[in-house]
Amino acid sequence: MKKLISVLGSTGSIGLSTLKILDKKKNYFKPYLFSANKNYKLICKQIKKYKPIFFFINDEKVFEKVKKKFKSNTTKIINTLNNKDCKKVSDVSILAIPGIAGLSPTIFMLKKSKKMLLANKESVICGWNIIKKLSLKYKTKIIPIDSEHFSIFKLLKNVHHNEIKKVYLTASGGPFLNYRFNQLRKIKPQDALRHPKWKMGKKITVDSSTLMNKILEYIEAQKLFKLEKNKLEILIHPESLVHAIVQFNNGLVKFIYHETSMIIPIANALFEKNIQINKFIKDNKKIENLTFKKPNKKIFPIIKILHKVNEYPSSSIIVNASNEVLVEYFLAKKVPFLAIPLIIEEILRDRNYKKYAIRKPKDLKQIIKINSWAKLKTIEKINLNYG
Repeated sequence: MKKLISVLGSTGSIGLSTLKILDKKKNYFKPYLFSANKNYKLICKQIKKYKPIFFFINDEKVFEKVKKKFKSNTTKIINTLNNKDCKKVSDVSILAIPGIAGLSPTIFMLKKSKKMLLANKESVICGWNIIKKLSLKYKTKIIPIDSEHFSIFKLLKNVHHNEIKKVYLTASGGPFLNYRFNQLRKIKPQDALRHPKWKMGKKITVDSSTLMNKILEYIEAQKLFKLEKNKLEILIHPESLVHAIVQFNNGLVKFIYHETSMIIPIANALFEKNIQINKFIKDNKKIENLTFKKPNKKIFPIIKILHKVNEYPSSSIIVNASNEVLVEYFLAKKVPFLAIPLIIEEILRDRNYKKYAIRKPKDLKQIIKINSWAKLKTIEKINLNYG
């Protein structure tokens, strides 16, 4: 009997990597629920090819257009996630909707999944307490599939917390690793989108260029693995082949090495048992010279906020929200590249910051309230500095 699979964020890089695996395992999975936002052509293509039972489309205009095109199709086009439509429980769900927008679908799918492969770091950063509570209630197994967190997940399997000395998150350094500070003033969006190793969405590619992606992964690792900040460190690793390193108190160091393809962590998380990865991708990577170094704070000034990201219960929500706005404005050429770390630092010094940061949100509504304050305050500071 085929296993039901749901892919939320099916037109993004994680979703497309997942579908490449499905293409090789057509007799193993039955597509149940897919979701996307605005990519009309790709949505239509996926409906025709994969024939999911439901396709959830968030964008109202695209929803109406797709619904009209497929009104007599076996796939039901929906624009809300609800129990009336989505009655069945998926054997496995992939959550890859980027940004805070992914939190609400994550919460919904936790109640409708036996196993969840989680690629939305913002959901963990902003709503981990809710996610953890629901996963226990509905007995949903959560496996992180970002390459770094999946590697930590594997390395810490059957490891007691007191055996860990240090966990290292690796970062490629992005396209500006070898720049001088003055060169950062002239960076344009197209420059930041030229990642030397990974093919990813625009937002996460910009985050990689500022090193904000590693700040967010640092927060995520603390929450997922209950790691104190003195047990976590960020290392620049330009080759992008070692995805996580764990140093143990017994003197041993272990790391996970694989080439820069998200198919590897996704396939391993989907099947969990020994798999032949060559069935999905060509894996001919030979072990080569590896380099590691600490981040240069002049080139990556955002690293300065690392000690503040978990200062208060909701600090991480505020940092994430501010960054989302700044990346959006940078891509629209409304702020310079260096505005990203500068404005985030201003937000963390704002006189009302602590008022919101000390809150302990108990539900999605409270998270959204804190998130909204941070976004509005960021726009206010952008207008003040660059308007």
